[in-house]
Amino acid sequence: MPYGWDDVWEAEFAPYAAQGLVAGRVVRVDRNMCDVFTADGTVRADTALVMPSDPLRIVCTGDWAALDPRGVDPRFVRTLLPRRSAFVRSTSSKRSEGQVLATNVDHVVVCVSLAAELELGRLERFLSLAWESGAEPLVVLTKADLVADTTHLLADAEAAAPGVQVVVASAASGEGLDVLAAVLGGGTSVLLGQSGAGKSTLSNALTGSEVQEVQATRDADGKGRHTTTTRDLLALPGGGVLIDTPGLRGVGLWDAEGGVAQVFSEIEEFARDCRFHDCSHEAEPGCAVLAALEDGTLSHRRLDSYRKLLRENAWIASRTDQRLRAEMRREWKQRSAAGREMYERKRGGGGGHRRVY
Repeated sequence: MPYGWDDVWEAEFAPYAAQGLVAGRVVRVDRNMCDVFTADGTVRADTALVMPSDPLRIVCTGDWAALDPRGVDPRFVRTLLPRRSAFVRSTSSKRSEGQVLATNVDHVVVCVSLAAELELGRLERFLSLAWESGAEPLVVLTKADLVADTTHLLADAEAAAPGVQVVVASAASGEGLDVLAAVLGGGTSVLLGQSGAGKSTLSNALTGSEVQEVQATRDADGKGRHTTTTRDLLALPGGGVLIDTPGLRGVGLWDAEGGVAQVFSEIEEFARDCRFHDCSHEAEPGCAVLAALEDGTLSHRRLDSYRKLLRENAWIASRTDQRLRAEMRREWKQRSAAGREMYERKRGGGGGHRRVY
């Protein structure tokens, strides 16, 4: 079965197969119904039997499900297999409710349009959630054909995304598409970004077909309208799958302390040399972070962004069940490692270790 099925999933599904249930991957969710890809093709199934009170457990695009066999009418999703990863955001920075945007992904592709001003703070916010998801982040600077020289924009993005591959791409000229196809092929990836970031155009270019509707952006500010209205899982020619998502106006943090630390790894390194282990990096003597700020090694913008995201995350974490979230992160880490090992074996390589939260 394509769409990311492997020996690990097959082993975990064995008890449900013994009950006569059918395995499938959720490719689209529409209220209490979903489209599920199975060995017999895509089928429609009702999710009413697996609607938990916890919004983080609701059926989502990318989930692997056990559903009723052919001939049952209506067909229901009976259960979901435990997730290897999940991209979760707060629905609003003023609320403490989490929303899962995609599950069981290997790469979180953050799309940023070069047709608009590069908002580094927003990029850092996306990357914090991406690292926390259990997947590997990737930044794509889209619409490169609209910019005469991308050198400085690329450097700025790389500085805001330490340890993350940044690809300059253009669906119009084809620049960077071969790199993206090589990185994303064989696994599951999700495209995230604001409206007008070029996600649907990129989806069409990577899949080699007009699977997603595309609309022009506004000339005034380079922003776009919501072309994609649902989260769709699309097959890639190289064997991988891609989840295209609607444009996101806001991405509130959701218990992403580890992700923030990863994005601002240089600040975390400086902090290790502070005189006091509980240094707040505000006015304490012997603060290595403030010293780096004074000598120009660290920029004011980076430190301000770091402080802002930590404050927001602390507020969200204080209103959620931190124990449960920690348990979920440990589960995602263990399962992501097992799936990644299987993925690398299939590609014929050992694969390098990457940090996952």
